[in-house]
Amino acid sequence: MDRYDTPQVTHLNAVMAAPARPPEPAGRTWSIRASALLGLGFGLVYLVWRATSTLHPEAMTLSIVLLLLEVHAWLGLALFTFSLWDVDGAPPVPRQLPDLSVAVLIPTYNEPAEVLLPTIAAAVALEPSHRTLVLDDGNRPEIARLAGRLGAEYLTRPEHVHAKAGNLNHALEQLDVDLVAILDADHVAAPGFLLRTMPYFVDEGLALVQTPQDFYNEDSFEHVTDRRSPRAQPLFSEQSVFYREIQPGKNRWGAAFWCGTGAVVRTSALASVGGVTTTSVTEDVQTTIRLHRRGWRTVYHDEVLARGLAAATSQQYALQRHRWCTGAMQVLRQELPLTDRRLTLPQRLAYAATFLGWFDAVRLLGLLVLPLAVLATGASPIMAPLPLFLLLFVTSLVLQQTALWRLARGRIRPVPTAVFDLSRLQATLRAIITGLFERDVPFAVTPKGRRGTGGDDGRTRMPLPRLLTALAVGHVLALAWYAASIAGLTPLSYPIPGVAHGAAFWAIVNGGLLVAAIARMRSDRFADERRASHRFPTSARGTFDGHAVTVDDLSLTGAQVTLDAAFAPADGVEAHLRLQLADGVATFASEVRSVRDAPGEPGLVRVGLAFNPGQLDEQARLALGLFHAPSLEDGPMSATAPAERQAPDDRQRVAS
Repeated sequence: MDRYDTPQVTHLNAVMAAPARPPEPAGRTWSIRASALLGLGFGLVYLVWRATSTLHPEAMTLSIVLLLLEVHAWLGLALFTFSLWDVDGAPPVPRQLPDLSVAVLIPTYNEPAEVLLPTIAAAVALEPSHRTLVLDDGNRPEIARLAGRLGAEYLTRPEHVHAKAGNLNHALEQLDVDLVAILDADHVAAPGFLLRTMPYFVDEGLALVQTPQDFYNEDSFEHVTDRRSPRAQPLFSEQSVFYREIQPGKNRWGAAFWCGTGAVVRTSALASVGGVTTTSVTEDVQTTIRLHRRGWRTVYHDEVLARGLAAATSQQYALQRHRWCTGAMQVLRQELPLTDRRLTLPQRLAYAATFLGWFDAVRLLGLLVLPLAVLATGASPIMAPLPLFLLLFVTSLVLQQTALWRLARGRIRPVPTAVFDLSRLQATLRAIITGLFERDVPFAVTPKGRRGTGGDDGRTRMPLPRLLTALAVGHVLALAWYAASIAGLTPLSYPIPGVAHGAAFWAIVNGGLLVAAIARMRSDRFADERRASHRFPTSARGTFDGHAVTVDDLSLTGAQVTLDAAFAPADGVEAHLRLQLADGVATFASEVRSVRDAPGEPGLVRVGLAFNPGQLDEQARLALGLFHAPSLEDGPMSATAPAERQAPDDRQRVAS
């Protein structure tokens, strides 16, 4: 088949509303619980033995530190078991659509029009009848024009205080509606977003319905993909455990909380707690705690009904996690949810699992430094017969890791998880200190859209965190010292050689993970790039200055096309790309940014195009085609987009 006769594409609107997971078979649930209890039970026996029989009196500090790190890991598993005891605890969705008024709020600060455009268009198209308001803290005339052109209202405020929370509170003061749906600037809602979430509000005691956050840029920093597959299929998503397992598990305990976007909230409930809280940078979870205190109920609807932009670069990832951890520490300090008797005991435990999980970074730092201390000093934190210790330690470790994997329903992958933990280690440790001890913490917006400005290729790469650099150097020096000491080249001798060898193996594993984390953070794949909006892979057809082309990828700000090498343009020239949309032909004035041979396709070249500014009407039409709009459901222009999988390798695809 000729290359230009293959317009196989996928409509985002056809897969946006991913179905909720079917109920878990009872036998599987009890098998998972048994694995968790076995891991906890054996782990407890192991810890008792460690505390009573293995502490080394000549290295008591190291001994106690190692034991505390192991106790912390066991407590984490216990809270994880509690959180994921039942992932099917959500109430059934009522069939009745309540007679309640609703407004969709889209808060924004500095997100570019290319990011906002599909979000606004999708929100305006939602049913039932509603108002859509763009809440712009950037006071940008171009966003006001964009909102008006797409049918949304535009709202700004005279004083920009309290960041997103203040923006929402100002809007709530202007509205007289029963419910508000809140979508971040980059979150494109599925057509059924309101129809699937509003029925819960027939329960007059319900304050909030939260849906999963999912992402359409599966090439982001926080997605691990199979790069051998034609479309780089995602193998692991760093947030999938939380949004697809932990949050559903919170339904059983009445502890599902607001996650900032993809939520519908009852305005009278917000009014009862004084509106959205403004004293932390994670106003969502803090507001939920106050709602729970007053007896309001919350529900997590486990169905993907909106998709947004995941952190595309390591810098965005670190900034976002720093804000989340800072906010968690602020809420922990201000609200004291672990001891507040106005919350139920299950709610307190559920919040403990959420907030205390951030202290895993402290444990990780300890596990990185401890083997270096052993290799540098020769001190042994363990005094026990080595074969017995290895037997009990390895058994406990395997059982606990198996329990974690099964509780997460297979979504945890040890190596990628460790790499992400290392990538955010410095940001998390700084956030713990900031959130617990600093009073005035500014709200840092995660940049949306790639906007590289550095380097010959237009990409900007994040400098390595100093902590990771220091740890990497420390591992090299410690292992070199160990090798020299074993060879008799230093005055140090290891009184228990087996412990030293174990510490060296431990350091080698840690070093490998550090290298993997550093390589990922420095990878060109996750550097900022020229195009400000997400690229969708396509195989649509078009014309480029009158010549037939295949569009390989497409965004609201540019495209990559393949055409006959005989018609290859020069870099920097002006050209026109014509695309057939469902509502007619769209023509984009463009600048040629790159021309190169198409790999494995002799006689063809790939041309990178940047759309010229000032083409908002055409971009609006393209956004509806790339994302979703009823007017384009039957049209030929669309783009591939992720679908929630029922099984690891099963992918829903709907051809246009």
